[in-house]
Amino acid sequence: MPRLPCTYLPQRSQTRSLREVQPSKVHRLFYPEVPAVLSASWRGRVSAMPVVSYMSLSSEPPLVGVSCDKRSYTYRVVRMSRSFSICLLDRRMSASVEYLATHSGRESTDKLKAAGLEHTRGISLPVPVIVGSEAVLECRLVSKRVTGDHVLVVGRVATARASDDFDEYWSFRKYRPILYTGWRDGLSTYD
Repeated sequence: MPRLPCTYLPQRSQTRSLREVQPSKVHRLFYPEVPAVLSASWRGRVSAMPVVSYMSLSSEPPLVGVSCDKRSYTYRVVRMSRSFSICLLDRRMSASVEYLATHSGRESTDKLKAAGLEHTRGISLPVPVIVGSEAVLECRLVSKRVTGDHVLVVGRVATARASDDFDEYWSFRKYRPILYTGWRDGLSTYD
């Protein structure tokens, strides 16, 4: 069989030099990210925090993973309640997401309310669901694994819902996601 030329590799004269990135900051190479809000409730307390490291892990069974700081109060509430929600919000809620990022759940009994976000109880699980979300996952905690300074929380999806802007894929006709580009004197996003 004839050998095909490898055209996707740049010629030596076209290569660019790359700057070194500190290994502790490699996560920034993945920005921009669409932050989600991880929420849970336990014994009358509601806590939530924005997360950017989340993913689908399996279709059968439907599993999702979320990386969160193992010292966070929200992680503690997720652990105790054994369930959580993941909500995707429109950029008009950016100020509330910034509040969630800068305040601990220890500061109030209902952190979502303190951030100006109305919420209801999930339809399948006793988890907070943010009113006006573009998408919601209600999950049962199935495992947690310490991964350095974070914990990978794995949840089995009990219910998933999305706005009419989603029909197998996002059309982005109505939904304008927050695009997190890093923390620079506040939540930095693309407009």
